[in-house]
Amino acid sequence: MGEAFGFLSVLGGAAPLTRRALPWFPVVGAVLGAVVGGGWWLTQQLWPAPVAAVLTVTLAAALTGLLHFDGLADAADGLLPHAERDRRLAIMRTPDVGAFGASVLVLVMLAQTVALSATNAQVLVVAALWVASRAVAAGVVATVPYARPDGGLATALIEGAPRWPGLAVLPAVAIATIGAGLAGFISVVVATAAGCAVVAFARHQLGGFTGDVLGAAIVVSETAGLVVLAARW
Repeated sequence: MGEAFGFLSVLGGAAPLTRRALPWFPVVGAVLGAVVGGGWWLTQQLWPAPVAAVLTVTLAAALTGLLHFDGLADAADGLLPHAERDRRLAIMRTPDVGAFGASVLVLVMLAQTVALSATNAQVLVVAALWVASRAVAAGVVATVPYARPDGGLATALIEGAPRWPGLAVLPAVAIATIGAGLAGFISVVVATAAGCAVVAFARHQLGGFTGDVLGAAIVVSETAGLVVLAARW
C-alpha cells in the first residue's frame, strides 16, 4: 500500500516501486477522491462556488504533488505535435513545458474549476471518479505495451502485473450511481472512456504507454467525469 501512495500521492513515503503497488491504485484513488470531495463540500459551505472550485482543484493538485498534471503537460508536448516516435519520447523526457503542454494544462484546469463551480458538491461521485481513473491506470500497465525500450519510471510495475485491479471501475460506477443517480453513472462511464482514449491515442503515437501517459489518462479521466457531472440533467 505504501508503494502505491508514494507513487500516486504525497501521502506515502519513499519505497521501491513494484507491481505489488497496482492492486492498491484504486484504493489510493478512493482515499484521494474522498478527501477532494470532502474538501469540495466543505469549501462550498464557506465560500461562493467559484472560490470553492479553485480551492478544490488546488487541493487535488497538492495531494498528488502535481505529478499527474506534470504527466499531462509532458504527454501533450509529446503526443500532439507532428514528430517521429523517438522524437516524441525524447520530448516527453525533457523537463521543459512547451506550447502544447501549457495550453492543455490551462484548458484542463479551467474545465475542472468551471465544472466544480457549476454544481453542488458530490463527494461520492468524486471518490468514484478518482477510483475509476486509477483503475484505468492499473489496467493499462497490465494490458498495454510499455513504449520506452530503455525503461522508465513505470518499468518496475510491468512484469507480472495483474489485470484485475482494472475491474475496480465497476464498483466505482455503482458508488457514483448511488451518489448522483444517472448523472453519476454516466460521469464515471465517460471518465473511464476518456482515460482509455488517452491511452489508445498514446499507443497509436508511441506504440504503448509511459508514466506521463498514465498521469495524463488520470487527469483527463477526472476532468471528463466532472464536466459530465456538471451537465444540466
